[in-house]
Amino acid sequence: MRVIVTRPRLEADAWVKQLQALQVDAVALPLIRIGAVADNGDLAKAWENLPQYRAIMFVSSNAVRYFYLSNMPLASEFVAYTAIKSIVSLQEKTTKPRMWATGPGTREALLAQAVPNDLIDSPAADAGQFDSEALWSRVQHQVKPGGKVLIVRGRSQDLKGPEGAENVQMSGRPWLADQLMAAGVQVDFVVSYQRSAPVFNAAELAWTTQAATDKSVWLLSSSEAVANLVANLKVISGLSLSQARAIATHPRIAQAAREAGFGVVYESRPLLADVVASIESMP
Repeated sequence: MRVIVTRPRLEADAWVKQLQALQVDAVALPLIRIGAVADNGDLAKAWENLPQYRAIMFVSSNAVRYFYLSNMPLASEFVAYTAIKSIVSLQEKTTKPRMWATGPGTREALLAQAVPNDLIDSPAADAGQFDSEALWSRVQHQVKPGGKVLIVRGRSQDLKGPEGAENVQMSGRPWLADQLMAAGVQVDFVVSYQRSAPVFNAAELAWTTQAATDKSVWLLSSSEAVANLVANLKVISGLSLSQARAIATHPRIAQAAREAGFGVVYESRPLLADVVASIESMP
């Protein structure tokens, strides 16, 4: 049984390595491309204003990586690391904003940037889901009227908009921001990275077509990835996903997969052990 990992390249390669170490036949087919935003002026302003915020919420590990990358000197890796350590020290000496992470991957990304563990809030390891609702249950006691929270997120860009215009869509639902604003908190947003859809080449189209019918398992971790897959497969006349099988790491992603036509969709928490258990349970 082949497992197709559809996360962005960095995460996909890491997942493939871990799955292969467990004797799972895994391959990477990133369905979302990740890159830095062209103009990071808003990011620079966000860094300057960090002491104003009671908390900084990151929607994903990529939000963390590119938020910190935007403040790295270009000279060398060592200088970049030193700069990050200095920034964290500055936070510790001022107001120590809490760092909110939606799940274990985002938490690990913060730890990798030398953010102290005791500054990070995230859903419990045994939480049923890793999402905004689970995070809110952990942090809502921190919220005070008149406070400020910064949400660091990404955006999707479709360059095929009308008359060549950019069609930009922000990531994530506004649910957590709605809860904060209802509690009297000012919510600011900053975009730290940009997502785009891949365009399959002939070889990728060929084996993707085969994977739709040969009992391969698609590991889906984003509704946007599902949409990008469907967009690429539209060029193949008559192709159906009715025989395709998927494991989705959230109920909303599972619903997107079903609406896209996947014939079999399992739901799993996004932890490696849970995903492997789901793979092993598939007939």
